[in-house]
Amino acid sequence: MDRIMVINSSPRAPVSNSLKYSQIFLKYAGARRQYFRLNRKNHRRLAEKTRDFDHILLVFPLYADGIPVTLLNFLKIWEENLPCPRPSVSVMANCGFLEPRQNDTAVDMVRLFCEKNGLPFASSLKIGGGEAILSTPFSFMARRRIKKLCRAILRQKPARIQVTMPLSPRLFAKAADSYWTAYGQKYGTSKEQMRTMDIEKQS
Repeated sequence: MDRIMVINSSPRAPVSNSLKYSQIFLKYAGARRQYFRLNRKNHRRLAEKTRDFDHILLVFPLYADGIPVTLLNFLKIWEENLPCPRPSVSVMANCGFLEPRQNDTAVDMVRLFCEKNGLPFASSLKIGGGEAILSTPFSFMARRRIKKLCRAILRQKPARIQVTMPLSPRLFAKAADSYWTAYGQKYGTSKEQMRTMDIEKQS
């Protein structure tokens, strides 16, 4: 494997969890990698830039059970500017749900795009509890899986990887409730307010 292009496809790329996951990957990938983040104006430039790389790693959060619109729009432009030879594509997807399988549809969307356009689909890492895991004692589990993804890409040996926190759904929901209650209090928003649509009007 020669050069790896890491594309942060989160709508909140500069302050996203996808950025944190990308940074961990870059640490393990060594010198033969370069990081980019999508924005509204650079889709065509990044699509053309893929010609300089052998492997593309798409890093993104789950949005409404699928890929975020930022990535969808990029794929539309990329489809019109595909390089030859085709680079391989891998995915690192994270979601707020505890179960990594919640990312399945989003990963399959990228896989289908690859099949349609003659792009080799290589490896995938599905991260459950993606908004929380790096700030818990279980962060080492995510880092180990990201390192495993990096090795799979560098060795050109496709892998299907997933990770989440070893918590029961009930305990996870309780921890999430405590987190968001405290988060709301920090900004003067009560738990009752967060349960109504009024929170949308304030944003």
